[in-house]
Amino acid sequence: MPFLLPARFGRARRRLALYGLLCASALGLTACGSLPPMPPRTASTALAAPQATPLGQMVQTQRQTAGTRYASGFTLLGGAQAAFTSRLALVQAAAQTLDLQYYAIHADASTARLLEALVQAAQRGVRVRVLLDDFHGAGKNAQVMRLAFVPGIEMRMFNPLTGPRGSTVLRALSTLTDFQRAQQRMHNKLFIADNSIGITGGRNLGDAYFDALDSDNFIDLDVMAAGDAVRQLSASFDRYWNDARAYPVSALVSERELLRLRENANADQEQEQALVQAVIANSKTAELQPMDLQAVPWIWAPALVLADAPGKIPPPPEDAPPDTGSAAAGDTATPPADAEDNHATQLLPIRLPPTQEAAPRGQPTSPNRQALRQVLAPVVGQDNVVSGLLALIDQASSDILIVSPYFVPGDDMKQAFARARARGIRLRILTNSLASNDAPLAHAGYARHRLALLQQGIELYELRSLQDGRVGTGTLRGTAGTITGSQGQSRAMLHSKMLVLDHKLTVVGSMNLDMRSQLQNTEIALLIASRQLAQEATANIEATLQEAAWRVEDTPHGLVWRAPAGSDWGDRRSEPDASLPLRLMIQLIGPLAPDHLL
Repeated sequence: MPFLLPARFGRARRRLALYGLLCASALGLTACGSLPPMPPRTASTALAAPQATPLGQMVQTQRQTAGTRYASGFTLLGGAQAAFTSRLALVQAAAQTLDLQYYAIHADASTARLLEALVQAAQRGVRVRVLLDDFHGAGKNAQVMRLAFVPGIEMRMFNPLTGPRGSTVLRALSTLTDFQRAQQRMHNKLFIADNSIGITGGRNLGDAYFDALDSDNFIDLDVMAAGDAVRQLSASFDRYWNDARAYPVSALVSERELLRLRENANADQEQEQALVQAVIANSKTAELQPMDLQAVPWIWAPALVLADAPGKIPPPPEDAPPDTGSAAAGDTATPPADAEDNHATQLLPIRLPPTQEAAPRGQPTSPNRQALRQVLAPVVGQDNVVSGLLALIDQASSDILIVSPYFVPGDDMKQAFARARARGIRLRILTNSLASNDAPLAHAGYARHRLALLQQGIELYELRSLQDGRVGTGTLRGTAGTITGSQGQSRAMLHSKMLVLDHKLTVVGSMNLDMRSQLQNTEIALLIASRQLAQEATANIEATLQEAAWRVEDTPHGLVWRAPAGSDWGDRRSEPDASLPLRLMIQLIGPLAPDHLL
């Protein structure tokens, strides 16, 4: 029986934030919603001996073949196809554990294939843990929660919301009774197999993230890690999994209720099942084969993980009891994170080797240990991931490249940019244009700062929403493919989150450079100290700037959006490709929306 219904997901969260704030202010809604009591839970942790698994042994063999002193390998997953096939490969190769942590898992064809593979993994004895933020756990997407009732799969919802699950609109309205907590979400993304190979970045699970829609696809980026770095990603996962804010699905909804919701939405079950199977079979991901993990071009380098603590999000209105029960075989029972760690950031360093960065055999190496330690030292003690990245920006000496789809800089971000410019550092930022932004109100928050940023000498680029095959396939190329929107004439929406500093440090994660990521959402980032990876990332970002983005300039006659050289777009003097009603809406409603909610 298929677990998912084909569905387009809504993109109304930021609009709901604004409307909810206005409604809550008008109605004076301050009471908290009621959640069911937390049942006894069994704490569990990541696989303790990943080296004994086939994946762990493969990583060790690849490291020995590379002749590197580094214990962590990385590769950019540049493109929707690589993003999908790598995840499919990890599910099929996992021998003991699979851990997934996501902000959103959408009920559509691409995800159906991945989750069916998860079910098959559980059936062959793999322990599967799925941790999902609860913001999208209503309507058709609620069917994803049926995974919780599959033997061998545990599923928990982080920071659960009250209200009915049958309607996304009614559920959103119900959050007004606890508006502030509802706005604070777990935005982390992790996909880990056998604690040996893991994927992190900005990508959620859904058709639009795997270039499977005919239009409106996201341009996104992941990094796949192997070895010791994955242990640190797993440590962050465990901290969230065992936290008091992670509710077992069974405490929130029963399988019977989920089936009843499906039946209410689809009266003819046989027709619905046939339709789902047909959609999966015809999906653009249907024929994709798992990536060959043996052929992955790993770059071996030192790295560290930055992860916001779960306590950044306030606990539910009712205090949850601590974990009880015995751990499963091979697991260690650990208590959930204390509530006192609010706003504490995990700094999970991977020990730096004593001398030099690894290089391919036969090529010279260059010392970087002391410089790297100097750069990373200010990150220690920062109270959230974004603040840690601002501390890194303060250490840059020559060049900063930023990719942030939702870019709403607060005062401390603007001050960090100003300090960088005062040191003579070149600072380039790629974000969405109004037309390519799936959250137009977020663009309003960016637009109000745009002129001041340009006047500081910051170079601003905005992704063009309409991408053709020629431009798309030349954009943000990665070691395992191309980071594209979609093939043919289609709307592309930037969703990648990345920084490159001084051509030697690359940061890939779930965070945007906006106040929501800084103050409200929890985030995770992987910082990799490799000139080779940084050069790859820089070249690919620059390809996007040159082929697929407008450059915004301040002129005596106002802002101008410059088209790339050699293109036939033509320069523009207003938000390019955006309709007049959309531009008017931003001008009228934008000023009412506070930066921290965008």
